[in-house]
Amino acid sequence: MQTNILYRPAYSLTTLQLGPNEEVRVEGGSMVSMSADLTLETKAEGGLLKSLARSVLGGESFFVNTYRAGAQGGELNVAPSLPGDMAALTLSGETLLVQSGSFVACEKSITLDTAWGGAKTFFASEGLIMLRATGAGQLILSSYGAIHEMELAAGQRYVIDTGHLVAFSANIGFQVRRVGGLKSTLFSGEGLVVDLTGPGRVLLQTRSTDAFLSWLIPKLPTSSDGGKGVTFKL
Repeated sequence: MQTNILYRPAYSLTTLQLGPNEEVRVEGGSMVSMSADLTLETKAEGGLLKSLARSVLGGESFFVNTYRAGAQGGELNVAPSLPGDMAALTLSGETLLVQSGSFVACEKSITLDTAWGGAKTFFASEGLIMLRATGAGQLILSSYGAIHEMELAAGQRYVIDTGHLVAFSANIGFQVRRVGGLKSTLFSGEGLVVDLTGPGRVLLQTRSTDAFLSWLIPKLPTSSDGGKGVTFKL
């Protein structure tokens, strides 16, 4: 599978060029367009329990879409729901922990599952749940905003707001905590942070959906005249 990311970083779209009879897993709702001879199979991959874990704990679709190219190969265009960047990562027998909602597509050689230990640790962190991507092949991720990639050295510690975390190497040590005391957590505008300790790679997103919703929700229409109209808070 060959990949080409277009229109980055604001409204990225990834073109997947598939070889003859090649298959690719795609998150539900991510397909934009495709060659006419591509076929689609939708199923609860891995059985009922794994599909429930991926959906309820990982924030991904219960069903997995698998696209298969015809005898001449084909093209598939994929994109996320939110505006932002995309990244095509090549895994070489390694494991990445990926935030729920960032998975877009992957080759069939990559296994997706809920990272149970990591998921339990992240449950309290603004709804951030991690998926585990393991194997060798290409993995397509998305972000809200642009993607900023870092490589942490052995023993290097780095602190990241959980709302800006996209993915990181599974061998990186991590711990979720408050940014400061209770007052700082409630009133600083920052929520929870995660302490990462290298070595390994980290992908961040330059915008946070939590921060956007905190800005947007107070500006949504509210009823102020008994249902006869709405008032916009600007």
